Amino acid sequence: MADTSGTEAIAQRALELVPANSVVGLGTGRAATAFIHALGARVRTGLVVRGIPTSDASATLATQLGIPLVTFDDVDAIDVCVDGADEVDPAGDLIKGYGGALLREKIVAAFSRKLVILVGSEKLVPVLGTRGVLPVEVVPFALTPCRRQLAALGFVGEPRAKDGKLFVTDNGNYILDCKTAPLTDPAASDAALHAVPGVVGTGLFVKRAHTIMVQHGNDVEVRRGSAA
Repeated sequence: MADTSGTEAIAQRALELVPANSVVGLGTGRAATAFIHALGARVRTGLVVRGIPTSDASATLATQLGIPLVTFDDVDAIDVCVDGADEVDPAGDLIKGYGGALLREKIVAAFSRKLVILVGSEKLVPVLGTRGVLPVEVVPFALTPCRRQLAALGFVGEPRAKDGKLFVTDNGNYILDCKTAPLTDPAASDAALHAVPGVVGTGLFVKRAHTIMVQHGNDVEVRRGSAA
């Protein structure tokens, strides 16, 4: 389970954006886990919501906390999705995927009326790519050719490993953690990466976030995202 210490204040603030009887996208990672715990506590006191999780881990946690889960077959849209990020630039664009759930996170975000991102101030960067890593999810059959083509585009990728084996996403795919310089045009980079056959998702979330909450100690700053 992700460590949620230091994220309780921002999780409680995010609850203010969750209306009763809404469908809530449940993100993955440290901040999202804190939010799921906070949401579960509200559900136990009578708040009626339904959740769509972005990972098996978030689904398991939500079930343990008594949050009813649905699928896309059950709803027309998601009212609000609450998730974290690994980088946030001044425009409100993001890099996500260090936790390995980038594809489902992007799908849930795309079908949400509002995407709320929760981060600590350490995730703020002057330009996307500052931390030097961009996760890219690829189908196993295409791992080697994708790796070659991404390298030709300037994104040298290393297959993510866990416990001495290739890391496998909830979708049965692999992740290439690509070295990257700061990105001057993240939208163009995202399009170029998606054009490589076998790439099914990237960690670039451009014009996706509507609201970004940044925790500075005990204070929470609310910013407009690039999709607002």
